[in-house]
Amino acid sequence: MAKARHSRLDCTPGCAVEAAISLIDGKWKAVILYHLQDGPVRFNELRRRAGDVTQRMLTNQLRELEADGLVEREVFAQVPPRVEYSLSERGRSLSPIIAALKAWGDANMDLFGRRRTV
Repeated sequence: MAKARHSRLDCTPGCAVEAAISLIDGKWKAVILYHLQDGPVRFNELRRRAGDVTQRMLTNQLRELEADGLVEREVFAQVPPRVEYSLSERGRSLSPIIAALKAWGDANMDLFGRRRTV
């Protein structure tokens, strides 16, 4: 059963940020959006580009992104069936944010090698 999406978005300070983050939360959604910026991509190519994502996780994340209107899925009537994923207009509007996340990650890559000790 799918998790309830956007169930608690109140009008407290930061709710717009909470709403935006809820659309791209999770380990793989921003990665998927990044790899779709250059145009339509087939499922297996997207899986290769994303790296360690499982087929099930990629499918679930793509379904959520599609349900939220950020990704479009196009099925071509041919044998074997071909499916391509691309950014919707709303998904393309996230491109500057995804680019900023990439730039920040590139500039702070040294943080990712460290282990937190608490």
